[in-house]
Amino acid sequence: MQRKGSVENRLFSATLRLSFQFRMSRIDDHSEPPPGRPPSDPLSLRIRQVCDAVGNFIEYWGFKAIHGRIWTLLALSTEPLSQLEIADFLEVSRALVSAAVAELVEHGLIRPVGDRRKAPYEAVTDVWPTISDVLREREWMLVETARVALEGAIEEAELAPERRARFSVERLRFLLRMTELAQAFLRLLIGLRMPQRLESIGGWLKDTAKFLRGLRSL
Repeated sequence: MQRKGSVENRLFSATLRLSFQFRMSRIDDHSEPPPGRPPSDPLSLRIRQVCDAVGNFIEYWGFKAIHGRIWTLLALSTEPLSQLEIADFLEVSRALVSAAVAELVEHGLIRPVGDRRKAPYEAVTDVWPTISDVLREREWMLVETARVALEGAIEEAELAPERRARFSVERLRFLLRMTELAQAFLRLLIGLRMPQRLESIGGWLKDTAKFLRGLRSL
């Protein structure tokens, strides 16, 4: 009887081990694959440097650096990229990419390709409407505030000529003129539409250079 019990115990232990191994194999089959490795070839490294540089520059326009990095990567990629591919290439967290992608879609700077849940994304290359909105809402108001302050100072100086000796009204008027020129330039930028074809860029640059030469002659 003692030997029979020992055999039964061994069979029971073997059954438990097999059951455990089976369950672990099922878990492994459904586990997520390991994250992709960041690019290591020379061209990919250069592209990532471009993404970083544009990200630093795009902060000036009121966006986050990650916005510029993601948009640049999608604009340069010949194929749409998933959020996982973006995160792997830029070596950032998926959570950061997910939040930034949602904001870029809201701004109209990127769009999903397809309607499935994990659809890849592509860049919208006509970014000037978004930039002009930022110029209108931020830079224009900054220049307008300066213009109003200068006009107020000039008006006060003209009403109280005895105090004009302390400050140069001529320089106030010069600064006001410069502010008005800045507003004219901003007005031109806000109304511009960037050319969509490469062959049109030359003409656009010539028109812009002509405008700048006109400013220098004033």
